[in-house]
Amino acid sequence: MGKKRYAIVGVGGRAEFFYSALATAYKETTELVAVCDVNQTRMNYANELLRDKYDYSPVPTYKAEHFDLMIRERKPDVVLVCTIDRTHHKYIIRAMELGCDVITEKPMTVDAEKCLDIFDAIERTGRQLRVTFNYRYAPHNTKIRELIMDGTIGEVMSVNFEWLLNTEHGADYFRRWHRDKRNSGGLLVHKSTHHFVLMNFWLATKPDTVFAMGDLRFYGKENAEQRGITQFYQRAYGSPAAENDPFALHLDRNEHLKRMYLEAEHEDGYQRDQSVFGDNISIEDTMSVMVKYKNKAVMNYSLNAYMPWEGFIVVFNGTLGRLEVRVTEQSYVNSGGKKENEGALGGIQMIVYPHFSEPYRVNIEQSAGGHGGGDPLLLRDLFGKAEPDRFNRAASHIDGALSIMTGIAANRSMQTGQPVKIDELWKG
Repeated sequence: MGKKRYAIVGVGGRAEFFYSALATAYKETTELVAVCDVNQTRMNYANELLRDKYDYSPVPTYKAEHFDLMIRERKPDVVLVCTIDRTHHKYIIRAMELGCDVITEKPMTVDAEKCLDIFDAIERTGRQLRVTFNYRYAPHNTKIRELIMDGTIGEVMSVNFEWLLNTEHGADYFRRWHRDKRNSGGLLVHKSTHHFVLMNFWLATKPDTVFAMGDLRFYGKENAEQRGITQFYQRAYGSPAAENDPFALHLDRNEHLKRMYLEAEHEDGYQRDQSVFGDNISIEDTMSVMVKYKNKAVMNYSLNAYMPWEGFIVVFNGTLGRLEVRVTEQSYVNSGGKKENEGALGGIQMIVYPHFSEPYRVNIEQSAGGHGGGDPLLLRDLFGKAEPDRFNRAASHIDGALSIMTGIAANRSMQTGQPVKIDELWKG
């Protein structure tokens, strides 16, 4: 049996995670046959990395308008979609129509209509779609799933879930294309899809009703003005005002960011280093969500994107006790450092408080790789030999849809001020 053939569309910051694995650990059983992007300079740089960093032969490149031609000429078995979120559905659907299975970065898409279009394509073509949720593979998150499914605290009645994005990673969403809600669906879709899919995974249930409130309270020019800031700039590169701004990202001082973005922007005008205190930011940075699940559990969730540390605190209240988890993650900027630092752990504290007995700490075995060792497990699941998994960590298109629907419903709730039933948005 020949090697499985892969093509990648979108070779920005996330794509290297996948093509580095194809070029190294899985090169005996897989083959990267082409890359596709809106930007030729960025594709050329990806090929340079393949050759010089991973000792892999450069692959043919295709501009986005020649996506169909790439499929016909290179005949991939699987297309990896790593484009901006609002175009995921476009490439997922077209790849399936041309006979390919698809692996897509999260979120699967950004609104209910596009989600329904994807499900229609799956039904029409019979092709498979997987969504890359690496957080489900992180050992500490798998341990939470194990404790709950084994009945350690009984039936879970309520959850308090707080996620903190710091002033480096959190700020990064406000520098780049994510700041336009049309591109990303906002953080409740783009980022929280990780967290909502974890909750569905942990509780083995589905969301039913969502109520949310949120706003842009910290980033953006108006908020900065109200705090007394008087110096502003459009982007960091070439701006004297950015020199003393701790929120500025200096592309010319990081070789990888310089090659991937600064030297490529002459083609498409994309600026990776916009000021987080500029105009035209349409996503929220302060969000609270309440979710009722099909199993009647309720969750209080918050996401704040300007915190002094990164990570999460989650507490499960059950009929036999309480589980408390606190996880700190190392700070990083997408494509600004080593891949293994993404989601790398600074510390974990997991404590079970049983009824009528002493609390105890739960030991977590970490391993090498990003997200506490979860990234290598995800890559093995995607590109290696599938193994039995009692935790069912692999995410299908259904898991992908249920995770984004919580965020999409939250966006609708923020607009209307009313609770939203998931079944009213999506009949999948």
